[in-house]
Amino acid sequence: MAPLFLPLRQVLSAPTTQTLIKTPSGRPHIHPLGAAAVRGSRRRRGLPSFGVLYRGKMKLPIFCFWALFLTVNLVLARPARGPRGPGKKKVEKTIVEKPKVEVNTYEDLILENYDLNLDNYGEVIDLSNYEDLYDYGEPGTKIEVGTLAPPPKIRESTTRRAPTTRVPTKKVLPPTSDNIEEQDLFGSMTDQGLPTCLVCVCLGTSVYCDDADLKSIPKLPKETTYLYARFNQITRIRAADFTGLKKLKLVDLSSNSITHIDEDALRLLPALQDLIISENQLRALPEFPSSMKRIDARLNHLQSSGIKHEAFRDLKKLHFLYLSDNKLDQIPVPLPESLRSLHLQNNNIQSLHMDTFCNSRDLSHIRRSLEDIRLDGNPINLSKFNNAYFCLPRLPTGRYY
Repeated sequence: MAPLFLPLRQVLSAPTTQTLIKTPSGRPHIHPLGAAAVRGSRRRRGLPSFGVLYRGKMKLPIFCFWALFLTVNLVLARPARGPRGPGKKKVEKTIVEKPKVEVNTYEDLILENYDLNLDNYGEVIDLSNYEDLYDYGEPGTKIEVGTLAPPPKIRESTTRRAPTTRVPTKKVLPPTSDNIEEQDLFGSMTDQGLPTCLVCVCLGTSVYCDDADLKSIPKLPKETTYLYARFNQITRIRAADFTGLKKLKLVDLSSNSITHIDEDALRLLPALQDLIISENQLRALPEFPSSMKRIDARLNHLQSSGIKHEAFRDLKKLHFLYLSDNKLDQIPVPLPESLRSLHLQNNNIQSLHMDTFCNSRDLSHIRRSLEDIRLDGNPINLSKFNNAYFCLPRLPTGRYY
């Protein structure tokens, strides 16, 4: 039994036929709807209607062959492209070919013509007309160096000035060995009440007269707050030296040769807090103002008879009392409650009183502020006076044997 369907290559190679019908007169005629007639006949016999090839009965119509041929050509001629998403436009890219640059080679270059040296340099380059290439010309104006423009004319003013009167001024001579005491080491007073310092250095309200070969305290400005006159040859502090200095807080006269201080020299200073008179030759102390906080009289010749009775009792603000390296034979009493440090080392103290530091009649009395007591270097045995320290937070420093 022959197969029902034929391969496409056999159908294409077979000759095509047309469907013929007979007219009533018996003449054959090509029916324009031959394909439709063929389809109808195939349906009546139970065969596929159209587009199926049947061996021996029907051949492929010619127009179907050409339609298939054109479709295959269009598919093959269409360029392949990837899937294009929605909303994307077709962009045609043009490739511009860059012009090729021809590289010149120097293979054909003859270097024999380029033999240039100093001998034939003038033959190759003609320098005869080199200056004619550019016309420099001459500058229009000549400038003479070293001349100055004439000075402008000054108009004489028609107004007359009033005659000036010269005010005689007092010349201040520099300090010398002859007039240093006459000028009191300072110049004339300024409008602010501060004198001009000639020997001492005045910085603000501080006066520095250290190592200035002074024999007495110079006249100080009224606003002086701190005075430093160390390493001099001052022998005495007079009552008039600090008169009117109501703002004076500190006086440092250490390392001088002071032997005497007037009684009212310090008592009338309401703001005085610190007095440093160590390394002098004092034998007695003056009366102090109640504003004192520190008294430093070490390395002097002080004796107990030179300190007044109850000299420190009213000094309610006194914190530091330094009387070491003197000739004291007893501790000056009574001591103020505000005292924090008491230095009496290297003296001649031999005994203590029961009420020197504490109140023997009030056993609950405690002196919390007095924590530093120095009695070393004295011939006293502190172990013999055990009842004299019950109110102290710490025992005095000294010998206990």
